[in-house]
Amino acid sequence: MAAAAQGQAIAGVSAGKEAIIETVYPSIAKSGLGRMIGSLCDSIDAKVNGVKISALLFGLPLAPLGVLGYFKFKIFDPKYVLTNRSVQVRAAIGNRLLQRVDLVDIDNIAVTVQSGQAFYHAGDLDLINDREEVLLTLPGVPRPKRFRQVILDARDARVRSDRALGTIEARG
Repeated sequence: MAAAAQGQAIAGVSAGKEAIIETVYPSIAKSGLGRMIGSLCDSIDAKVNGVKISALLFGLPLAPLGVLGYFKFKIFDPKYVLTNRSVQVRAAIGNRLLQRVDLVDIDNIAVTVQSGQAFYHAGDLDLINDREEVLLTLPGVPRPKRFRQVILDARDARVRSDRALGTIEARG
């Protein structure tokens, strides 16, 4: 019976270990340059074949700047890592931990879409504690509402898991 208790209920997940759920690289919409490009490409609402005229006018001339910004963020800027215990900001090269917020400390997550970020379907996430203090801001997150929900789901699972483990430990 003891051997069965040592196994994992879900493959790859262990109550005692931190496991990565998702890694997100910030969009070029994190930078002022990226937001400027996004604002220009989103500035004229009229469309041709479903594409905004402004994207057609400004997209190609600004593409080299966009490509440079894209590679800068993927190679040199920090990435956002969600684990089963925390939200982390890690260096893209070397994977060094720069900042960390435990999931149980997060009460809410606010999504802010700055000017120019909507073009990239990106926004900023503010991780907020129960005293309404911003614990950490994740700028330029692609699909911020989706990532917000993934973090909240991971937080809820962590809280339920901690409660269950506490109940089990109290019995024995």
